[in-house]
Amino acid sequence: MNAAKGGEGGGGSLYADQAKMYPAAVSGTFRRIKWGILAIGLAIYYFLPFLRWTRAPGQPDQAILLDLPGRRFYFFFIEIWPQEVYYVTGLMIIAAFVLFLMNAVAGRIWCGYLCPQTVWTDLYFAVARFFQGDRRDQMKLDRAPWSLDKLWRKAATHFIWIMIAWWTGGAWVLYFADAPTLVKELITFQAPSIAYIWIGILTASTYVLAGFAREQVCLYMCPWPRIQAALTDEWALNVSYRVDRGEPRGSLKQNNKLRAQGQPAGDCIDCGQCVAACPTGVDIREGLQMGCIQCGLCIDACDRVMEKLDKPIRLIGYDTDINIERRARGEGAIHRYVRARTMIYVVLIVVVAVVMGWRLSTRATVGLNVLHDRNPQYVTNSDGSIRNGYTVRLLNKEPHIRDLTLSVTGLPSGARIDSASLAKRDGERLVFTIEPDQTREVRVQVLVPPDAKIGASSDVVFVVAAPDGETARAKDFFKAP
Repeated sequence: MNAAKGGEGGGGSLYADQAKMYPAAVSGTFRRIKWGILAIGLAIYYFLPFLRWTRAPGQPDQAILLDLPGRRFYFFFIEIWPQEVYYVTGLMIIAAFVLFLMNAVAGRIWCGYLCPQTVWTDLYFAVARFFQGDRRDQMKLDRAPWSLDKLWRKAATHFIWIMIAWWTGGAWVLYFADAPTLVKELITFQAPSIAYIWIGILTASTYVLAGFAREQVCLYMCPWPRIQAALTDEWALNVSYRVDRGEPRGSLKQNNKLRAQGQPAGDCIDCGQCVAACPTGVDIREGLQMGCIQCGLCIDACDRVMEKLDKPIRLIGYDTDINIERRARGEGAIHRYVRARTMIYVVLIVVVAVVMGWRLSTRATVGLNVLHDRNPQYVTNSDGSIRNGYTVRLLNKEPHIRDLTLSVTGLPSGARIDSASLAKRDGERLVFTIEPDQTREVRVQVLVPPDAKIGASSDVVFVVAAPDGETARAKDFFKAP
């Protein structure tokens, strides 16, 4: 349905005068770009779960996997752990700045080419045209009484829509489990019930949003059209109608007559092809509007008309407010893609990406936390030695068992570390076996011999080392009389 004219005339309902949209098929540069993005985007989404990636033994070989039972997110060579939610936050920040940058350069280019709602709606439009014909044929079919021909065309359209929606929901759940295994389980009805539930939810939402809500999502449900208006500036490219060329508009016959009389006449013949091609029903000749998703289809439609009239193309095209004003003054067009706004976004994107990359490359797979006993803080043994007690927490972030070695530095000669917990001794060090993805809490005592020279409070450092040489450190203190 269309809401482009809803509420006009004052006092009307927001949803007044709505009618079903019938966007006309067009061909041209921007339509080809949209087809290319649609094909590549859907191919990635539907088939990426089946891509394999070699990892360490015992780890899944699916390239992208959100392993909830294993508490891991795998993205090719990157592995994200549950406690690293800040990486997800960083990705969201980068995505936001990329969106801001796209808006600063070319307006709502995300909405017109990359938004899932646009991509799936485009696909649904293509299916409807395949079975029901183009704009005029669909309008004629909807007005016609029900017949066998109308029934099979409508049924075939909605069947393919449902199949696309079902495949969309099915592909989504494959990112949460081994894809080939889950497909077999789904086919044999042995998959977990939650998988069928989510496939049903996503199938229904895709079918409704892409098949029926369509432009209403862009006009009423999505907040981005309202947000981007505050982020754009006069240098941003937007789909615009060249008033200086097109006005005064009129029919071809009328404009030719005016030119013959030496009177001004625009190139726009008021054919309405730009409006017919718009998926949201916007008339771009009335200026930039919230309903315009900047998809460029009106440009292709208008270019075809201009070519038939032997006129220059791009009567409608991507343009900036600055250049619109300059042409009105008879000046040439200029473009400024590198400016303060775009550079700030680029710098912020690079900074966040570099920080995240540095954190990923330097993160530890072992962890260590030490807590000194509070009462008593120290104990003097009968032989004069001093004992301090600690609660030590060892963390193994790898998906396999590891022996972690614990030692302490900063104490005088003769000091040693002991533990009542199950441990092996390796000289002056203790060795603890830690299960995969587990934290182990152990009790540790540090003893200083009676003849050692030590102050009332000395700094000590606990060190845990993995077999591959990776270490983690935790600073604490040793109390003495």
